[in-house]
Amino acid sequence: MQLNPRYGDDPVLVLDGAPDAIAAPAIRQRRRLVAALSELSDEQWARPSRCAGWSARDVIVHLDSTNSFWAFSVALGLQGTPSEFLATFDPVASPAELVAGAAGSPPADVLAAFATSTDALVEQWAALREDEWTRTAESPPGHVSVSAVVHHALWDSWVHERDVLLPLGIEPEVEADEVAACLRYAAALAPGLAVTRGEGRRGVLRIEATAPDIVVEVVVDGSVQVRTGAPDDAGDLVLRGDAVALTEALSTRVPLGHDLAPEAAWLVSGLAETFEVDPL
Repeated sequence: MQLNPRYGDDPVLVLDGAPDAIAAPAIRQRRRLVAALSELSDEQWARPSRCAGWSARDVIVHLDSTNSFWAFSVALGLQGTPSEFLATFDPVASPAELVAGAAGSPPADVLAAFATSTDALVEQWAALREDEWTRTAESPPGHVSVSAVVHHALWDSWVHERDVLLPLGIEPEVEADEVAACLRYAAALAPGLAVTRGEGRRGVLRIEATAPDIVVEVVVDGSVQVRTGAPDDAGDLVLRGDAVALTEALSTRVPLGHDLAPEAAWLVSGLAETFEVDPL
């Protein structure tokens, strides 16, 4: 399904909290992934990942391309000319075509390219001034803050780290700040994508998670507002459970394990619809 990003000065997705707080977990996760990949054998690189039809090597080819996009998006945002590259992007077909075009690239070359693009990306993020985190840049939902772009980049890489390592019997490190950021973003992304496709309903998704303990409230009303530590008000849909498991479920990797009332399912189904996979 082709994306329908919302461009302009009315961001579809807004996250509360210090905008630059995402820097440390995003940089740490990227560096950890490069280190973990450097320990893999050629046989492990060829093993299937959790992404249907993709090997571990294929996932990293994809992530290397996203590194380049994130750096491009942030750079143009800092210049005051946010890109509109994703206006015709299909998140299923386009990455598949790119990965197919890199068929045959040996793991050593894929790792070297990914390490290089990762170094460039984290250097860009580390150099951002406090005020630059609130500049406007492009992400799949459209024009959002640089902070929200980096949230998307962290979430995507964190999920793909698990896509590669878990099938190899390797348990990725779990860092509380990474999990909290990914859970918040995954909870916001599904309704955000739905809004960009014309969803006009108002709704509130409330998440009460453990390990780490975090409460997230996602208010959807023409845009998506994310608040952490929200008052104990009932939402239209309330999800409770382990933070990693909830993030995995909201990212369409495992079943959600909650009974969803038909009238509230739209709050969490936007990502599955975008990637044309089975609903939660």
